[in-house]
Amino acid sequence: MTVSDKIYEEVKKLPELLQGEVLDFVQYLASKMERERSSESELTAASLSLSLAMRGMEDEDTPSYSTQDLREAFQ
Repeated sequence: MTVSDKIYEEVKKLPELLQGEVLDFVQYLASKMERERSSESELTAASLSLSLAMRGMEDEDTPSYSTQDLREAFQ
């Protein structure tokens, strides 16, 4: 017997109101799983986009700044 079968057998024993609560919980878990997948997908896409945007920049000549260059004078 699979886990799904066991859950079904147990849920059948519950009153209709509690069966509805089990259904709500299952739908919540499915929604949570989908949000996590979507979030992972967005993170992967953002990472790919950043790496493509930065491609080749490590070979560019960049100016060297000293700490003195970065200080702002307040009067």
